[in-house]
Amino acid sequence: MFTQKLRPVCSISGTAVFMVLVTLATAPHVLSKTDTSGTLAGSWNGGGWVSFASGNKERARCHAHYSRAGSSSYELNASCATASGKASQTATVHQTGPNRYSGSFHNAEYNVSGTIHVVVQGNSQSVTLHGDTASESLVLSRQ
Repeated sequence: MFTQKLRPVCSISGTAVFMVLVTLATAPHVLSKTDTSGTLAGSWNGGGWVSFASGNKERARCHAHYSRAGSSSYELNASCATASGKASQTATVHQTGPNRYSGSFHNAEYNVSGTIHVVVQGNSQSVTLHGDTASESLVLSRQ
C-alpha cells in the first residue's frame, strides 16, 4: 500500500486517484484460484478509468485486498496509480444480493469519500466508485 504523500504532476485533483484506490481496497481474505463462489475475500488486481468532474479521464492500475468483517461484509484496502500519482483508500462493503456488494469508501490523505458498488463474477469483479470530484470504473481479477 502506498503511504507517501503524492506530488501532483498535473492539475487533476487527488480525489480521482483516491477513488481508484478505494475501489481496489475492497478485496478480502485470500482464496484458492479455483474458488468461484462470488466471495470478495482475497487479493485482486486490475484497472480501468477514472473520470474527473473537469471532464478529464485517466487510466488507472489498482491492487485491492478484501478481508471478511462480518457474515456478509468486507473491509477493503486498495492502492491505485494514474498518470497524476498514487493513492490509497479503505472501504466497507455489505452484500446486497448474490455476488453484489455496496458501501462507502474513504481516502484519508485527500479527505475524499463516496459510494462503492462491486459485482463479482467468478474470479473477476466490476467495481464502480462515485465521489464529489470523480468517478471510477474498474475490472479486477483474483490474484
